[in-house]
Amino acid sequence: MLDTPKFENGKKILCQMHGKNAEMLMDIYVRRCRKGERIEFLESANETAILLLRGEVRFEWDDAAAARIATGKRASPFERKPFCLHFSRNTKVGIEALADSEIIVQQTDNEKEFPAVFYTPENCLYQEFGKGQWNGAGHRIVSTMFDLSNAPYSNMVMGEVFNQPGKWSSYPPHHHPQPELYYYQFDRPEGFGACFIGDDVFKSTDGSYAAILPGKAHQQVAAPGFTMYYVWMIRHLDGDPWDKTRIYIPEYEWLVNAP
Repeated sequence: MLDTPKFENGKKILCQMHGKNAEMLMDIYVRRCRKGERIEFLESANETAILLLRGEVRFEWDDAAAARIATGKRASPFERKPFCLHFSRNTKVGIEALADSEIIVQQTDNEKEFPAVFYTPENCLYQEFGKGQWNGAGHRIVSTMFDLSNAPYSNMVMGEVFNQPGKWSSYPPHHHPQPELYYYQFDRPEGFGACFIGDDVFKSTDGSYAAILPGKAHQQVAAPGFTMYYVWMIRHLDGDPWDKTRIYIPEYEWLVNAP
């Protein structure tokens, strides 16, 4: 499904483990913070990832040796400068807005405890795909904060896609057993694209999200003239983590190696 929820008291809820879109197995919400506002986290059962979408915030967290402080600043997601703090349960974290800001928070249950990791543009993986394939129709830039390869202790995956104007991403049509959620932003407020989930097609707009159920094929396209950005978040399944697995729809599998 695809939806465009409204902010209520500065918070936009996308899914909840025990409520809205519970099949996603995650709590995910977008939070607007006024300059000077402070938010604190101390989860007893959940791991958490906080990604800065825009603005400037100070991250503070407890470390095994001492308290840590780091700052992230980003005019918008299209600046391609991700700052993300990923931490386990029983980790005390404070977020202070140094300017009006917007963050997205991803959480799920995880009994493991691990040292917090602060991801920056210098330690995130950036990859460019599709520029020389299908006449460039699948050109997109993908950044990965963490997945199974660099965070095997986590039950989550988080990354960003910069879908170039008029191009496709998450293509060819594929699916996987793990649930996934996309949160969209466009470089212009009137920007739009299309999100395909199974046999259904939805219009993706600025501030919308797509909740993709396990086993549902999914692919995206942006309208010409607009860069489409989305945060992609996956929940590993117990005993079946997502390891870059793509199960292609048989009739489209030939496109994988097509020039």
